[in-house]
Amino acid sequence: MLIFGHMSFDEPFTRRRSLTRLGGLVVAAAGGGALLTNDAEGGNRAIESGAVSCVLTPELTEGPYYIAGEKVRRDIREGHPGTLLTLHLAVLHASTCKPIEGAAVDIWHADAAGNYSGFGAGAASRTFMRGIQRTGANGVATFTTVYPGWYQGRAVHIHVKVHVGGAVVHTGQLFFSDTLTDKVYTAAPYASRGVRDMRNAQDSIFVNGGKKSMLSVVKIGSGYVGTIAMGVHA
Repeated sequence: MLIFGHMSFDEPFTRRRSLTRLGGLVVAAAGGGALLTNDAEGGNRAIESGAVSCVLTPELTEGPYYIAGEKVRRDIREGHPGTLLTLHLAVLHASTCKPIEGAAVDIWHADAAGNYSGFGAGAASRTFMRGIQRTGANGVATFTTVYPGWYQGRAVHIHVKVHVGGAVVHTGQLFFSDTLTDKVYTAAPYASRGVRDMRNAQDSIFVNGGKKSMLSVVKIGSGYVGTIAMGVHA
């Protein structure tokens, strides 16, 4: 069994298993042993041994709610209610698994009521649930937000763009398991909105690559921590 932070993986690790499942740290298994590392040196050893390889994270549509020039900040909640969600989003070279330092990770999503800032019922503000962070030496950008709400016609998701050297190298969407969303939505303020109308399997965007963009999520205290590693060509 491989252990990653607060998560465990009972299924065997193979070259086919994408690092997008493993939440930003390189995990390798060889000869029955396990290597867990968050540094470039350990990642390089894993690559050289052939025990692990990165994959290119699938591109998914930007959607209609992008606003350029978001604030550079970690906490994007602006006082909006919802279950605490901390995101650790890693950016890796798809060909080498090396972390990319200084990448600008740009996220935006609906609040617990299903509203996007700048649009519809959220038009009074252009900034809530939006923000940019740069990755550190370990390739990870961290955000503090709330678990996204649902809106008609879409599964629950977070939009993401990755910029390296001034160029957009990835546009995608991050998804949650339906089981987890069902659990989160039993609490306020989500419970008062009724049953959502779209699950992952029926979402036209999820079925075109969403399985490789699933966040690994663990419960920490009263909130959750979601992690993913995104392989890009920089």
